Amino acid sequence: MDAARRLMSFQFTFFLFYLQAVLFGNPTDTRTVPITVSNLEDVLNHNELVFVNFYADWCRFSKMLEPVFEEASNTVPTAIQNVVFGKVNCDAETEVAQKFGISKYPTLKLFRNGRVQKREYRGQRSVEAFKEYIEEQMKSNIKQVNDLKELNDIDSKKRNIIGYFNSMDSPEYKTFQQVASNLRDDCDFTVAVGEISKKERLSGDNIIFRPPRTKDQDMVYLGSLVNKDLLTAWSTDKCVPLVREITFENGEELTEEGLPFLILFHNPEDAQIVQKFNQIVSRELLHEKGNINFLIADGTKFTHPLHHLGKSTKDLPVLAIDSFRHMYLFPDISQMSVPGKLKQFCADLHSGKLHREFHHGPDPTQPPQIAGQDQQQQQQQQQGGGTAPQEKRPTTPPESQFIKLAPSKNRYTLLRDEL
Repeated sequence: MDAARRLMSFQFTFFLFYLQAVLFGNPTDTRTVPITVSNLEDVLNHNELVFVNFYADWCRFSKMLEPVFEEASNTVPTAIQNVVFGKVNCDAETEVAQKFGISKYPTLKLFRNGRVQKREYRGQRSVEAFKEYIEEQMKSNIKQVNDLKELNDIDSKKRNIIGYFNSMDSPEYKTFQQVASNLRDDCDFTVAVGEISKKERLSGDNIIFRPPRTKDQDMVYLGSLVNKDLLTAWSTDKCVPLVREITFENGEELTEEGLPFLILFHNPEDAQIVQKFNQIVSRELLHEKGNINFLIADGTKFTHPLHHLGKSTKDLPVLAIDSFRHMYLFPDISQMSVPGKLKQFCADLHSGKLHREFHHGPDPTQPPQIAGQDQQQQQQQQQGGGTAPQEKRPTTPPESQFIKLAPSKNRYTLLRDEL
């Protein structure tokens, strides 16, 4: 009887090991590199791509991700030496976690040529999805044209950086290639190489920036073409605008920045209002950078927030602030161009005036002081003066709609909930 029990126990244990091997593979068979404060710089700087899982052992989402991430690390061919899957135990490596502003577990960040990419991975957590993501990141994001006339066909709605080079083997091109790779999420990069680019290289290799929705307004890069830091700074300034577009794809990323939105809902065909908004923000609100996110949104897609503001697509363009608690409508879009109006609208958000007036009506104003009369006399006259003061009825501003795009508690363990 005891022998039979021992045999059954052995069979059950064997079955568990078999099940673990089938579901999760060999837990020691992994190419994932543990990253610590001591090897951080070495791992990041000696690999073109490092895909890092920032996790905590106690986080249930981290535990669910671990076997998937480990298996995905084995899908990268061993012949590819410049791609590494890494992992950071944030409880043990608090300095590393703080360095990269980790506020939720698990967080998946991509590092390219030692530089953290602005957009973290927020896609599906599966082996196949990770594999496709890395394969896509390994592709060149530089489009090469065979005729300068093809440059007339590049997407005019996007920010474009165009390079004219004699050879792809030159150090100038290699620097351009690295910068383009680092800014692949922010700009489109195109090159013309060799004989076809000759007339654009009268004084040597050349790089220009073409702003969106423009013609004959190219901006020339005047710095050293082999100075990576200088070219990166110039390209970042051109590629990362003060006013950004919010979409359903980047909404979580923008919301996680934690800054209130000043957002222009517009018709996608109305380029003029977008240009005007950009000009006003650049002229009057530069001092608010870091306090407010300046955004534009396709009003034909973001109809739900419009509905909560009591508006529809027929009312476009519409301007509003979303503070992540409430939404506040800019009263009259035609007044947007009036100097100081938009600046005051933002100031009223910071002072609490927008919130206060939505709840209790306009702030009371002090009546003008009459010469020779003290304040007590004026109050007595007002109290006995005939018309009864109007009762203030509290109102409720629409609730924030963009807070719903923030990282979900069904997908992450949030370390703080500041929004």
